[in-house]
Amino acid sequence: MMNLPNVLSLIRVLLVPVMVGLCSWPAVGGWGPGIAFALASLTDFFDGRIARSRNQVTDLGKFLDPLADKLLVLSAMVMLVRSGQLPGWVCCLVLARELAVDGLRMVAVGRGKVIAASPLGKLKTTCQMALILVLFFLDRTVSLSDPLPLCLCALATALTVWSGVDYFVRNRDALKGK
Repeated sequence: MMNLPNVLSLIRVLLVPVMVGLCSWPAVGGWGPGIAFALASLTDFFDGRIARSRNQVTDLGKFLDPLADKLLVLSAMVMLVRSGQLPGWVCCLVLARELAVDGLRMVAVGRGKVIAASPLGKLKTTCQMALILVLFFLDRTVSLSDPLPLCLCALATALTVWSGVDYFVRNRDALKGK
């Protein structure tokens, strides 16, 4: 069902190519993609709140919201790796976690279960988004001399691993035979 929260998730998906395009346009600097990313991140904040407050949580939303988050965050990270602002291994770790959790979700769906985003997964996404915003707006690389980007990168990386392990522990029944 296409309700307001799902429309907001679709808007987030549509903002991804805008952000990538702005990253590819050097004259814009980090502010253009930062603003596009910030707007898209706001849709993530509001879609869940609206869905819960209006009792509009749907299976489509449970699928679309995390997908939109992944597209946004991973696209931004790839562009930040491309510009030399983010170490490639961080992006690869995030990508590996997302693919593993999505694989778990696909197995669960095959068994009639939808795995929604967990609070820990949402916190992970929030930290990743904060890191990306800092890197876009400060236009800096993650380095030992920059405490804010370094701390956010460490926190986002730790939460990425922790939330990935948590999904598998909490949903291990989805991996057991029928």
